[in-house]
Amino acid sequence: MTTQNHTGESSFLLLGLSDDPQLQPMLCGIFLSMYLITVLGNLLIILAITSDPLFHTPMYFFLSNLSFVDVCFSTTTIPKMLVNIQTQRKDIFYPECLTQGYFFLVFAGMDNFLLTVMAYDHFVAICHPLNYPLSMNAHFSGLLVLVSWLIIFCISLIHVLLMKKLTFSPGTTIPHFFCELAQVLQVASSDTLINDISIYVATVLFCVFPALGIFFSYRQILSSLMKLSNMASKHKAFSTCGSHFCVVSLFYETGLGVYLSSAVSSSAHRSKMASVLYTVVTPMLNPFIYTLRNQDVMGALRKLPGRVVSCLDGL
Repeated sequence: MTTQNHTGESSFLLLGLSDDPQLQPMLCGIFLSMYLITVLGNLLIILAITSDPLFHTPMYFFLSNLSFVDVCFSTTTIPKMLVNIQTQRKDIFYPECLTQGYFFLVFAGMDNFLLTVMAYDHFVAICHPLNYPLSMNAHFSGLLVLVSWLIIFCISLIHVLLMKKLTFSPGTTIPHFFCELAQVLQVASSDTLINDISIYVATVLFCVFPALGIFFSYRQILSSLMKLSNMASKHKAFSTCGSHFCVVSLFYETGLGVYLSSAVSSSAHRSKMASVLYTVVTPMLNPFIYTLRNQDVMGALRKLPGRVVSCLDGL
């Protein structure tokens, strides 16, 4: 079998979620609706936080960044899938596939980093409240986010550069709806040992360790909350941490589902369904979780139309 390095006009074929022509309009409608809900919900949170000076704190600064990343995360995969459904084409050019894979890694990694930083923020606020203003000042919060971006940009670039060295058979088919790294490696014609090792190392360093950090933070937080005598403070802390814990659980459970479906199961259908939960459903649900469980965010969203009207009147 001949192999070639993909350059220029070479392309892959993305099989998508289904080959049934009758399902395509329904799939297009469902995923377009979910994408619009994701974008609208997360943008509303960003506007509510940026427009209210009361929310100019590290916790809500991280939340607004998480909302921005969730919008970008969904934009990496859904629009291309919708275009392929509408045009009834399944091809994706090799440079486009590399680009999609790169930004998928970037935004998935940033989701992970931001959730970890938010857990640390809750830990300092609840377990060391007297040190909080000094420890989590605006400068340090911005630095944490900036360093997270730089790290994930570099790590994702390494994965993509390693993938660029692989060779593929002409007309390679990817049994997925986007260029997920694990799926691309499975259809490569050349040896992927180095790629696999780099993925395992990155998973341990940037997924397992952050998850352990979040677990440790919440163990300390729970211990501190049990010692609180003020029920109002305890309820507010549980409400704030509960929102974050729900998002963390959803993120890691769906992410683990994607990993297990790729590494353990040979079923392409299961892998696709797990990826839909991870890349589409999770970013869509995050705004609902934060607004329904956080009364401050819900109150800010109620005030947002009035602030928009005031700004328009000022113009």
